[in-house]
Order: sequence, then structure tokens, then C-alpha cells
Amino acid sequence: MAANTDEAALGYEQARDELIEVVRRLEAGGTTLEESLALWERGEELAKVCRRWLEGARARLDAALSEGEHEAGAAQPAED
Repeated sequence: MAANTDEAALGYEQARDELIEVVRRLEAGGTTLEESLALWERGEELAKVCRRWLEGARARLDAALSEGEHEAGAAQPAED
């Protein structure tokens, strides 16, 4: 587990893969309460990173779709 990795530098895939590993370790058990809490906290941080990436991707998609609709509307002749 990467401790205190700069979250801003984590790409989506890196955060997702580390989150999968955190969940795997939590589900496997065998960790102390303190270790489990630290894993849980890290998982929450990683989930936030993933959520920000996905929200950013959604915003970019929405902007591109909106721009495409605007350009398509401008290309159509006005009705009399």
C-alpha cells in the first residue's frame, strides 16, 4: 500500500488498482484493528480520487456533446 502518495499525481487507473488492493486486503482479514482502519481511510481517499477523475471525464464529455450540438444547430439554416 502506498502511504500518503500525492493524490493529485495519481491517475485514475493507479487509484483504482490501489483501491482494489485495499479492498482485497480488507476482505481477506488477518489485519489488526489499527491496520484495518488505516486501510479503510486509504480506501476512502482513493475512492475520492477515482470519483474526481470520473466527474472530470463526465464534464468533458458533456462539454464535447454540448459543443457538438451547438455546432450542428449553427450549421442548419434558420426557418422562415
